[in-house]
Amino acid sequence: QVQLAESGGGSVQTGGSLRLSCVISEYTYNTRCTGWFRQAPGKAREGIATMTDKGSTLYADSVKGRFTISQDYTSDTAFLQMNDLKPEDSGMYFCAADSIALYGCRVGRPFSHWGQGTPVTVSS
Repeated sequence: QVQLAESGGGSVQTGGSLRLSCVISEYTYNTRCTGWFRQAPGKAREGIATMTDKGSTLYADSVKGRFTISQDYTSDTAFLQMNDLKPEDSGMYFCAADSIALYGCRVGRPFSHWGQGTPVTVSS
């Protein structure tokens, strides 16, 4: 069973930075799409970034130019570097992983495997 565990969330002021990590274990598919999502209280979950196992990345317009997704396959860890944070970036952040075969690797695609989330709070 694929397992994902996020860490790195916290509280920062507007304009600050955070780096989220997601350790992925027991992943056995031949291809991988890794995604980051967030969900603010009372709002729908939003896909914000994806990365293929070939290194291709996509971002939601709301984070483009401020967030960067990356992966270290040595440690099997995905990262989300978040810069110039704004109060509207607050929420629970989740990582997800799945095969590329069925849904490709577009932002917001369905995923079968999810982490528990890590909270981010940005104060003005």
